[in-house]
Amino acid sequence: MSQAPIGVFDSGVGGLSVLREIRARLPHESLLYVADSGHVPYGEKSAEFIRERSQHIAEFLLGQGAKALVLACNTATAAAVAELRARYPELPIVGMEPAVKPAAAATRSGVVGVLATTGTLKSAKFAALLDRFASDVRVITQPCPGLVEQIEAGELDSPRTRALLQGWVEPLLAEGCDTLILGCTHYPFIKPLLRELVPDAVSLVDTGAAVARHLQRLLEQRRLLAGEGTRARARFWSSGTPQSLAGVLPLLWGEACAVQPLP
Repeated sequence: MSQAPIGVFDSGVGGLSVLREIRARLPHESLLYVADSGHVPYGEKSAEFIRERSQHIAEFLLGQGAKALVLACNTATAAAVAELRARYPELPIVGMEPAVKPAAAATRSGVVGVLATTGTLKSAKFAALLDRFASDVRVITQPCPGLVEQIEAGELDSPRTRALLQGWVEPLLAEGCDTLILGCTHYPFIKPLLRELVPDAVSLVDTGAAVARHLQRLLEQRRLLAGEGTRARARFWSSGTPQSLAGVLPLLWGEACAVQPLP
């Protein structure tokens, strides 16, 4: 069982930012990745629809032999992780949540900005995070409609992406924000562009590395870590056009790989 792969999914290519962190921390693990690009972005969909998609993809990944599941999507986690954990109580399942706790601890000005999808910002899970960790700081939320689609298209530094980001970030900076939460797994891919648009003193916070650490702890506890001699491989599926995912893999994953259509 320890040689079995880890299943990871997202609404599209954003979860590749988490997949990279998992590969860096757990280089001997084989990985399965599903991009639900036929239904991207999740941020504008109903919670019921996202739960149905998450269940469908979880069953597919388990059918491929996954020993653990990672919901590499803040919106899917908010909508579906509790139901998946109830359905598969023995399975290690890791979700994502915006980095409110570390951002609240890091801010010096007491003002934290959140860039996220509408679905994440509206979720009860996000409201609970604010109640728990951000009661003594000011949190300004900024929905970013259209940004996921730009990143899906590989437009990490195009004039349109730059203009969208600038329009969202400038009001946050004007309010004195010194810490920015990247509340969607797509957004780490535009960190280089964000760094050009915000002062060096502004911290950019995301949770990909923390998710990889948590996954490692769960696998260690259950003695499911792959051995060092294991030949790791990564396999990819998309519910959208496989060629689209294959086209951005060299940019976002770092190498070209075959992509199969999600049944």
